[in-house]
Amino acid sequence: MDAKQAVKDIKQGRISPLYLCYGTEKYQIQEFVGLLQEKLVDREQRDFALASFDLAETPIEMVVEEAETMPFLVERKLIIVRDSSVFTAGKDGGKLEHKVEALLSYIGNPADHSVIVFVIHHEKLDERKKVVKAMKASGTVLSFMPMGGRELVQWVVHEVEKRGCQIAGDAAEALIAASGVQMAVLAAEMDKLCLYAGAGGVIDTVAVEQLVARSTEQNVFVMVEHIAALRLEQALGIFYELLKQREEPIKIAALIARQFRIMLQVKDLGRQSYSQQQIASRLSLHPYVVKLAGEQARKFEAERLRTIMSDLAELDYRMKSGKVDKVLGLELFLLKLGA
Repeated sequence: MDAKQAVKDIKQGRISPLYLCYGTEKYQIQEFVGLLQEKLVDREQRDFALASFDLAETPIEMVVEEAETMPFLVERKLIIVRDSSVFTAGKDGGKLEHKVEALLSYIGNPADHSVIVFVIHHEKLDERKKVVKAMKASGTVLSFMPMGGRELVQWVVHEVEKRGCQIAGDAAEALIAASGVQMAVLAAEMDKLCLYAGAGGVIDTVAVEQLVARSTEQNVFVMVEHIAALRLEQALGIFYELLKQREEPIKIAALIARQFRIMLQVKDLGRQSYSQQQIASRLSLHPYVVKLAGEQARKFEAERLRTIMSDLAELDYRMKSGKVDKVLGLELFLLKLGA
């Protein structure tokens, strides 16, 4: 089952006694747990209907005991369990020994009066473990991984509509370009933009440019985009603005190098017929970042990208050894690159 179907089932009152939510998209997991909490827990009965555990501090058998214990004054209780070792290949330093047999027994016969949701901020589960196989057979296992480029834009459009406003696709892309791909950050920026636009208002690219502050990383990305399009004046404008913000030139150079390295890696892997999702997984990057890097990489030959990387390595050495003024050295590099 996918997360969308699970959300639909919960809204219709079909709630599983066991959920396992894993993946790197923490915001989506929080939203899902929040929906369960909204459906199962009355605010006035929170103390009786909600329990939270961290398996780094609590043995799994105590969670099972809590789930088997009849609730007090409520029909059902929600138990939220954070895990990083029982269902994955990771370890919590060996501080606790979990009696996984107790959980396996419970998974085979879960209590009607409890709903357990395991929260695991890992990309993968350990498929070799019996407990993972048991959860897949009897529980509801949901993956929350980063969205692809088109999906992320659609998600922004949908979330803005939920807030009573509208946003065009180009403005949604501008918002992602300015804020990055972290959904929690995007959600906060959407709240601000919708407050500015008012109920029923339309958010355009002008509003995004005026209200959304770009991070240093996003500024460097836009700087590289200007360089790729031979817009040297705009690229230098961003560089000077970063200096006004007291950003360290060595840090700026490192971020520029990171962006060109990603472009080169995406270009090389694309030539080997890797898909966008495969490249994202291999490089541990968000699919949308891979999409944008691929678009930038098309404007450079692979050999040119390698030369730029070599020049950046030389610049890094010269700046750190004091052989060139850091600001002047980076400024000359950008002028040479833009030419």
